[in-house]
Amino acid sequence: MVSRVSVREHLRDHGFAIVHSVLGAQQIEDLVDAVSRISHNNGVRSRSGVYAVRNLLQLSPTINELAHSPELRSIVEENLAKSAFPVRGTLFDKTAGANWLVPWHQDLTICVLARIDVPGYGPWTMKAGAHHVQPPQTTLEDILSVRVHLDDCDESNGALRVLPGTHTRGRLTPDQIVEQRRSVGSISCVARAGDVVLMRPLLIHASSPDSHASHRRVIHVDYASSQLAGGLQWSIAPRVVA
Repeated sequence: MVSRVSVREHLRDHGFAIVHSVLGAQQIEDLVDAVSRISHNNGVRSRSGVYAVRNLLQLSPTINELAHSPELRSIVEENLAKSAFPVRGTLFDKTAGANWLVPWHQDLTICVLARIDVPGYGPWTMKAGAHHVQPPQTTLEDILSVRVHLDDCDESNGALRVLPGTHTRGRLTPDQIVEQRRSVGSISCVARAGDVVLMRPLLIHASSPDSHASHRRVIHVDYASSQLAGGLQWSIAPRVVA
């Protein structure tokens, strides 16, 4: 069993960490059932099928409860802040029918309630009907991404690949990301169903296509510990928890 101190230090030094056996078999079964009941009309489609669902916390009360659950809150509080709150949820599912390559990148956008032009925020985009914007680097540094695995995941079905330590390099240009790829060895985040992978958004990461016909369902929840500037609001209001 990995200690909480080890997880916190690994996340601090390397930008990612894996927490094993966070969820049990029944919890995983309930979550699989919950995501299967989300309408495909809400999914992002490739030519072969649905591979992602944005606005997941708004679409599924079950996933919303997961994001506020003691299991995830305790991990986030240990590694981010006790005042942290979920601000975005996404489902990713790689199968033989909906398969894709994710190139090396950083996660640079956040989802907000409405567009307000504030210095330091931009450019803006729309995804699944919601406003997304690139915030200042300090905001990205206050975010922790929590990836809940509903299936076993290794190199054969598109495990997350990361460049350890690159979360400390700041916001990088595409050329700088290529240079980091040349100089930093990558690691695959192999996980079992019920495991949780923690990741800093500025960590350079990628994933390969699924090479065999199996699900690779991941519930990705972003947690923040600070409010936004200039009247901007996160798309999900913080929940007051006693």
